[in-house]
Amino acid sequence: MSTRTSTTGGAANAPTPGAGSRPRTRGTPEPAAGRWPGLATVPDAPARARIAKRLFAHAVRDLKVRVHLPSGRVIGGGGFGDPVMRIERPDEFYRRIGAHGLIGFGEAWMTGAWDADDPTSVLTVFARRLSTLVPPSLQRLRRWAVAVRPADEENTPSGARGNISRHYDLSNDLFALFLDETMTYSSALFEPGDDLRAAQRRKIDAVLDAAAVRSGTHVLEIGTGWGELALRAAERGARVTTITLSDEQRALARRRLAQAGVADQVDVLLCDYREVSGTYDAVVSVEMIEAVGERYWPAYFAAIDRALVPGGRACVQAITMADDRMRAARDTWTWMHKYVFPGGLIPSPEAIDAALAEHTRLQVVHRRDFGAHYAETLHAWRDRFVARAAEVTALGFDTTFQRMWEFYLAYCEAGFRSGYLGVSQFTLARQVR
Repeated sequence: MSTRTSTTGGAANAPTPGAGSRPRTRGTPEPAAGRWPGLATVPDAPARARIAKRLFAHAVRDLKVRVHLPSGRVIGGGGFGDPVMRIERPDEFYRRIGAHGLIGFGEAWMTGAWDADDPTSVLTVFARRLSTLVPPSLQRLRRWAVAVRPADEENTPSGARGNISRHYDLSNDLFALFLDETMTYSSALFEPGDDLRAAQRRKIDAVLDAAAVRSGTHVLEIGTGWGELALRAAERGARVTTITLSDEQRALARRRLAQAGVADQVDVLLCDYREVSGTYDAVVSVEMIEAVGERYWPAYFAAIDRALVPGGRACVQAITMADDRMRAARDTWTWMHKYVFPGGLIPSPEAIDAALAEHTRLQVVHRRDFGAHYAETLHAWRDRFVARAAEVTALGFDTTFQRMWEFYLAYCEAGFRSGYLGVSQFTLARQVR
């Protein structure tokens, strides 16, 4: 499914939410079949729905969440003040979960079959117990119950371009609605009194400091984003070669660099990391590895190793997860793959260490962990996105897309708030042999 063709358009058919409001379930139209294949029809899986209903009731009975049903019944182990989840259309909710598991859970949110005033709080409760929600007796059936990744999402050089385009080429104007003025799409690093812009620049400066970037340094950046890191490096007097696979990002990055007066110091190339040539004093890469895929982590780190001059340093900022969770997730296809980030896998710190040891001369010489800062970053993004719903609609993104994007941001925030996910800056240097 192409994200661009399946999630844009439909503004004429969708109600326009008021500024500052989140689309409500009652006003959510049915997903357009042409743009959302598979969502417009509720799965015909009554037997699986009955099983899903029992499993869901079992899962929430000890969770600090209150689940409200249309009948007025409330299930779950939560009390007053705990997060509230509303199942608006139980038959559809259980059919989607029964047919598609956790993918169906996310799709049920997209269609409005369930709702919550604070989805992050609800999802955080589930994330804290994610590994134990399914009874142990059924865990062995996991490999038959979860979806397998499609072959066309493999991160070959051509596949990686398609995967990146599906997310980052959606619309620069869309991202500008919820990112801060720096157009930085990765975790900020907050200090007391920081707004989002200051915290993003603090994070970028920390990356540049870790890689020892200063005047005269020649820097390779793997993953341009919209150009802020390259801009900050150029302001230090560095020369920068930055690579991206996104046409949209490259175009805006080049405009921003020209407007800042540093375009002569920065080359923005449409280039795969596997195609990089030359050597550099420093290499930086911020939240790019998650899109690489496990099979290609050795090639990614080998490219960094080849690019670094003797004595050079690299800084890789990466979202991380526990090694056992990563291994359990490595072959599965999730809601996030289907709708937001095709082809990706979040590494564990152990996997990063192993790839470095087996395929490079590099080692981690310093690590900064700041997962709680990502939760704060995502919260700010979601607030901005929700508050500008009318403008999202005006760009041509329908209500199904808006619910999908809000779920994505809430889902990620919950991952960091629960500790299921982390984020780290890894400083890399050559081993002394």
